[in-house]
Amino acid sequence: MKDKTIDYVLRTTWLAVNKMYNEEALKFGTTMATGFALLSIDPEKGTPSTSLGPKMGMEATSLSRTLKTMEEKGLIERKPNPEDGRGVLIHLTEFGREKRAYSKERVLTFNEAIKSNIDDEKIKHFYEVAELINNMISNKKIYTIKKNTF
Repeated sequence: MKDKTIDYVLRTTWLAVNKMYNEEALKFGTTMATGFALLSIDPEKGTPSTSLGPKMGMEATSLSRTLKTMEEKGLIERKPNPEDGRGVLIHLTEFGREKRAYSKERVLTFNEAIKSNIDDEKIKHFYEVAELINNMISNKKIYTIKKNTF
């Protein structure tokens, strides 16, 4: 594209990051989604299954499939939520904690590599712009609903 749009830059950058993490995860027989889930689960208290989807930005069916695979691999276990008899808490197993530590190390390595190549002021602006975009989207400031008939 001659004139790159903001969404184009966001999308292609995220796809590159996603591919990089999946290639790294593949070396250990897993996926980026699994690594992200491991990082999203509280290693001490567990995490309610209902809050994981929104926390990770995943649809329920994708999350369900990811959790099932993680359970089969012995990374997590489901336990009843003592504060809500209908709910389930997702807890990391010892193996899950080990893999979580590895995932965390990969994320920190990525962050350090970026920060060592981009000055602090630019990183600060990156975070500010990302926050503004997220707020505009959350507050529905991008598109206004106009009822048109076709």
